[in-house]
Amino acid sequence: MAKDKDKKADKIIGEAVAAEAPPDRGERAGLLEPLLVSDTSRHKTALSDLALELTAESTRLRAALPESIASGLATLVRAMNCYYSNLIEGHDTHPVDIERALADDFSAEPKQRNLQLEAKAHIEVQKWIDEGGLADRATTETGVREIHERFCTHLPPELLIIEDKETGEKLDVVPGAYRVRDVEVGRHVAVSPGAVPRFMRRFEEGYAKLGKTDRILCAASAHHRLLWILPFLDGNGRVARLMSHALLLESLDTGSLWSIARGLARAEADYKKLLQACDLPRRNDLDGRGNLSEETLAEFTYFILETCIDQVSFIRGLMEPDRLRDRVLVWAEEETRGGRLPGKAKELLRAILYRGEVQRGEVADIVGASARTARRVVSELTAIGVVQSASSRSPVQLRFPAELAGRWMPGLFPDKK
Repeated sequence: MAKDKDKKADKIIGEAVAAEAPPDRGERAGLLEPLLVSDTSRHKTALSDLALELTAESTRLRAALPESIASGLATLVRAMNCYYSNLIEGHDTHPVDIERALADDFSAEPKQRNLQLEAKAHIEVQKWIDEGGLADRATTETGVREIHERFCTHLPPELLIIEDKETGEKLDVVPGAYRVRDVEVGRHVAVSPGAVPRFMRRFEEGYAKLGKTDRILCAASAHHRLLWILPFLDGNGRVARLMSHALLLESLDTGSLWSIARGLARAEADYKKLLQACDLPRRNDLDGRGNLSEETLAEFTYFILETCIDQVSFIRGLMEPDRLRDRVLVWAEEETRGGRLPGKAKELLRAILYRGEVQRGEVADIVGASARTARRVVSELTAIGVVQSASSRSPVQLRFPAELAGRWMPGLFPDKK
């Protein structure tokens, strides 16, 4: 009798555990293949050449900018990256509003405030990545989950609830947790939730120990393969773009001076069309050796690399010293005539643009005034947001406020309406 009771209890517990376990249709992790464009592909040489070109262009941009100018630019590019990545998701939060959110200046309108909080969460995750928080872990299970967890943890509760399109059921998004139900995007039905862990293990194994060129190429292939798995209930697109940002940051030492997100948003239709094409199964014996089409993966990789090169070239053009100097000084002249800048401010900005930074003790000589007047000039420019320094004794450096990007760096993002 006791044994029968034990068996019955075990059965009940087993059924309960089975009911709680996410559905698993037993898909093989090999369905994710190929994870990279193979060495035997007719596209590999051309893609490797593009990777080398991107490396050279990115290095050229980094070498052309003084570190003090680069750090200010990287902060603005972070806001730009956030803006365009969220725009792809249909969320329009202008970099000016993002900058205000970073200063805890939020809109009184609830929807706009939530979007500002979303942008702030994105910025914090990218800053963590830029400072090395994800080093060597971008394509690991723990790394991918941490991107999602860090992003979602700082979201307002309203943005952690999604609605099932078929049933209307409200679903909670759990930061860093793999999904426990089926999801689909467009015509793509992702692997069963119970299969996600083994597919993510294969994902990690496939992108480990790659050479430099393949590490650059996998910024594209890993991007799609993560979106093919769709490991999370929501937020997969942002996680994939942040992961690719981290891969390029490491493999190219970009200094966070440019972002692919702007290029993806400007070619959003092509981006989504090529992503969808990568879902297709292998067409024939000339289309690689995996379950998925290698040809479409190669096309997507071309698109990503060419988009990156275009964005590096765009930023390099904006930061060309003579042109940047002219735009900033024309703005300073107009602001001075309008009484919105102190009369000596233009000379200090000119010196910073030539040198990269100016020591505090040099400011008085540069502006041709007393130490007291020099301090006032620095203070007013700091209040306007066009210069910055780590402390009252640190060198004065240029800052790139989002509000002035339209004048100083036209085309970086649309002017705020």
